[in-house]
Amino acid sequence: MAEDNNNNNSNSNNNLRITIERNPSQSRLSELNIKCWPKWGCSPGKYQLKFDAEETCYLLKGKVKAYPKGSSSDFVEFGAGDLVTIPKGLSCTWDVSVAVDKYYKFESDYSSSSSS
Repeated sequence: MAEDNNNNNSNSNNNLRITIERNPSQSRLSELNIKCWPKWGCSPGKYQLKFDAEETCYLLKGKVKAYPKGSSSDFVEFGAGDLVTIPKGLSCTWDVSVAVDKYYKFESDYSSSSSS
């Protein structure tokens, strides 16, 4: 019975996973209305980032290794053509090897009245 107690948040960072959709279809990108999202870019380097809201981004160019805070070996890699979702509350280091240009959207930007 004690095993049911596994959802205490002792290692909450492990629940925060970056998800990557490789080469999403044009129809998927249109559905998300990506071209209306703001754009952001950065040059190669290391960046400490904390996400206070869930972010979805689509990389037009670039290559990134994202290391969760406190880890130097566990990372996810993504780059141009990837649709990436970063969970709220994640702190990580972005090791950017190729300059990034991306569209992005924060979850809090979605209006709750959007009916399709």
